[in-house]
This record gives sequence, structure tokens and C-alpha cells, in this order.
Amino acid sequence: MASKAKAKAEAGKPPRIDGRRERSRSSRARIVGAMLDLIDRGDLSPSAARVAEEAGVGLRTVFRQFDDMDTLYREMSETIAERVLPIVTAPYAGIDWRADVRDLAARRVRVFETMLPFRLAANIKRYQSPFLMGQYGQVVALERDLLFRLLPDDVLADKVGREALCVALSFQTWRALRHDQGLTVEEAGAVVAQMVEALVKGSGR
Repeated sequence: MASKAKAKAEAGKPPRIDGRRERSRSSRARIVGAMLDLIDRGDLSPSAARVAEEAGVGLRTVFRQFDDMDTLYREMSETIAERVLPIVTAPYAGIDWRADVRDLAARRVRVFETMLPFRLAANIKRYQSPFLMGQYGQVVALERDLLFRLLPDDVLADKVGREALCVALSFQTWRALRHDQGLTVEEAGAVVAQMVEALVKGSGR
């Protein structure tokens, strides 16, 4: 009887929290947040010392967490994805495919500008990271797929036309406009919009 009462009491208790594991998770979250903040402010390859200072943790803690860089990159990517997914997945309300592609162009401006420092940082590291290299290919394929879903069959069949749209709406083009050519967000957005407008007007006749 006493054992049953004890078992019942144990069952009603909240689950025991592993303090060491919880501290490790908290430290990792702070390190990931610190890396994202530093990259966002322009340090595309922050040192462990800078990350430790920004995160408010010891340098040894950073080195322990940095033993598995791909896990950190994965967690950073998940955080960024949470910021842009609502823009990417919102339904289209255009009257035809051309209006939808114009909408896609406007969305890409917002998404690419949000991701710009992080994708620049990833480009520096992706040749040393299997995760970042694999993710790069997945993101490029997704960008193409999201565009192709909006195009009618006759436009998809026009290889030159569809690939021109892919280039106009690619992150590489946005990076060149913003990073290499030094345009403002508004100027770069206007360039993308003009390229897309010229291409959609000439397609699907």
C-alpha cells in the first residue's frame, strides 16, 4: 500500500531537470545568438574570443561547442529560416502568373536582404562544412522550384527565358547588386523589378 502511494506521489512530481544539460543548451543558444548578431553587424567570420565575449560565456565553453561546427551552422540556419519562412510561404493573390512572379520578386528582395550577411558568411565557410555545402545546393534548387511553380508550361519550355528569370531572381544577383556594386536596397530592388518586368512581358506570348 505504501509503495503504491509512493509511486503515485512520484508520478505527480514534475520531471527532474538535468541542470548540466540545461546549462549546455543555454550556452549553445547564447553562442548561436552571438554568432548571428556579430555576422549581422558585419563580422562575417567571428573569432571564438569575440563570440565568447558577445555571448557572455567562457572561451573554453565556446571551444567545446565549436567541436561540432555543422550543428552550430544547422541551428543558425534554423533561426534564419524562422525569420523568412512566413514571407516565402505566404499565398499568392495575383490575377495571372506574371503578377505572381512580380510578387515573388518583391518577396525575394525582403528575403535576400534579411539573409545577406548570413549567406555571405556561409559562402566563406561552406567549402569547409559538409552541412553548408549541402544546404547551398538545396537552397539554390528551392529558389528555382519556387519560381518554376508559378510559370505556365509554355514559359517553362522556353529554357533561355526561364533561366534568365532564375538569374534575375537569384541570391547571386542580389549579392552582386548590394555587395559588389554598392547599391542601396531600394536601388537594387528597382533593378531586379526592371529585369523581371522585361522578362515576363516578353514571355508566354
